[in-house]
Amino acid sequence: MYTRGGDKGETGLFGAKRVAKDSLRVDAYGTVDELNCWLGFAVANCDHKETARSLTRIQSLLFTAGADLATDLGSGSGRKVPRIVAGDVSDLEKKVDALQKKLPRLTSFILPGGTPLSSSLHVARAVCRRAERRVVALSHSEKVNPQMVPFLNRLSTYLFNLARYANVLGGVEDQVWKSD
Repeated sequence: MYTRGGDKGETGLFGAKRVAKDSLRVDAYGTVDELNCWLGFAVANCDHKETARSLTRIQSLLFTAGADLATDLGSGSGRKVPRIVAGDVSDLEKKVDALQKKLPRLTSFILPGGTPLSSSLHVARAVCRRAERRVVALSHSEKVNPQMVPFLNRLSTYLFNLARYANVLGGVEDQVWKSD
């Protein structure tokens, strides 16, 4: 399906406002979409059902985050747009706390990698950090849901810990970074 609506370098936000495809808002929600794709790749590499369920739930939340970012907070579109809420942030904090109980104490920087699942989660974590930076940049010029940055910040922490846990599940030790 194609509409040709974007052929001139613009796209529509929820509420019918048109913006350039290289706007900060589009860059922010586009990076969230990229993160969601990487999580799909991680799920495809995941044999651990509990982890796959958790990642799939986060993918759904990332659709919420994308819709949230694609909607100008001041728009009176009349549409009920899902938003990231404080409960989403606290749920991620609980997940991080539970994972940290299953992991060896971290005393050094580690190199991203290990199992295929861990490696894909590390890529997702890095993309999540980029999404967070894009949202921060957007917030300097436009109103953004105040829960979005904490959500992405906690999500990157969760993905880092989940990458480490994937190595534990796979029987692979994290590789400690050693400076030359």
